[in-house]
Amino acid sequence: MMEKILVTGANGFVGGALCKHLDKTDKDVIRAVRSITSPNETEFDGIDPDGKYDAVLTEVDVVIHLAARVHVMQDTAANPLDAFREVNTYGTLNLARQAAECGVRRFIFLSSVKVNGESGTFSDESAPQPKDPYGVSKWEAEEGLKKICSETGMEVVILRPPLVYGSGVTANFLQLMRAVDRGIPLPLGAIDNRRSLIYIGNLVDVITRCLDHPAVAGKTYLVSDGEDVSTTLLIRKLAKALGRSPRLLPIPSSALRLAGRLLGKGQQMDRLLDSLAVDAGSICKDLDWKPPFTMDEGLKAATEWYRKLRSDR
Repeated sequence: MMEKILVTGANGFVGGALCKHLDKTDKDVIRAVRSITSPNETEFDGIDPDGKYDAVLTEVDVVIHLAARVHVMQDTAANPLDAFREVNTYGTLNLARQAAECGVRRFIFLSSVKVNGESGTFSDESAPQPKDPYGVSKWEAEEGLKKICSETGMEVVILRPPLVYGSGVTANFLQLMRAVDRGIPLPLGAIDNRRSLIYIGNLVDVITRCLDHPAVAGKTYLVSDGEDVSTTLLIRKLAKALGRSPRLLPIPSSALRLAGRLLGKGQQMDRLLDSLAVDAGSICKDLDWKPPFTMDEGLKAATEWYRKLRSDR
């Protein structure tokens, strides 16, 4: 019998790419979305503590849970932690409990490197130190999932990616591509940090590998492209992929941090200047996995999509 896979958040950035890839395999893919936009999607209650999911969980073998309240720089919720917990923690655990009751074999949860912290170098052994409501909500979901799975026997696999980029990327990465493409001078020519990223194609590949492999059951992994870059080098690579000359001004990090604080953009500036690197060696070893795409290949795909987006406007 064909294995049945339920993907929540199937019309999102990661979900869309994952489902497109899974369609090429021998899996029966159920695309769970809140609002149907195409015939191959299934309407799905929003992820919340009271949602009823048995109708879409019937005979499902694996749940890949991508749907979430996403991290934003300027949250307007009256209580951001409560808002994140409602979806990312309590909603996730409600879905997982019902999945276990319906006999789901494995629950793959897309968490975040923000569970580890905002800056530093992390491995799978690093103690979680979430600093913001989003990271806290994801960490609490991880802990709850482990408890549910220990009580029910349903397997859990938790993946913590850093920034994900590729075709369809939004937010800060898209803004950075636009700035480089337009030749806007950027004061980021002297940044000596280390940042891990993961190309959407590599993330999709590793999620797919986690569907059936016995070695990953019950484990939590950091994932990445396996190449760390400074912010300066990333901009140079983007410029090369776009066919542009990078316009970088070598402003000291200390001056940039001060300017960020004065302008009320300290958090955004820290994300550009701090290191956030991960060691993905554990999952590479356990899955005998090597990212199929290099960072340069991923950036090329992202910029090709961006150029088409630009030309279509």
